[in-house]
Amino acid sequence: MSVSENKELIRNMFAELGKGNAQAFMDAMSDDIRFTLIGTTRFSGTFKGKKELAERLLGPLGAALEGGLVITPENLIADGDFVAMQARGKSLAKNGKRYDNTYCQIFRVADGKVREVTEYLDTELVNSVFGK
Repeated sequence: MSVSENKELIRNMFAELGKGNAQAFMDAMSDDIRFTLIGTTRFSGTFKGKKELAERLLGPLGAALEGGLVITPENLIADGDFVAMQARGKSLAKNGKRYDNTYCQIFRVADGKVREVTEYLDTELVNSVFGK
């Protein structure tokens, strides 16, 4: 895929997630996705494969949020197979606290699918909203 197609893949997967279409978000990823969320939060770690990602990160995070997670890309920069995304999140935790995080995510795209993600975010906000 071209650099512009890679950027559009990322833009679309977050647009679908924002609409509540988690399936389209997951479909953009390869079955053997490697997703790393930095830090030492309750959600941090490296998740290998869609099943582990869904069970250990996306499911627990979604269960802690009221109405899901909305992440809006602000900048997408691409070079070769890599896309860097700067984004803002807007969500409400079920405990009533705002979870409006900022993100920098690095994606590696191959054969039309996201193969790797490294997510950088405000880990102190994660801990203050969800606990450790």
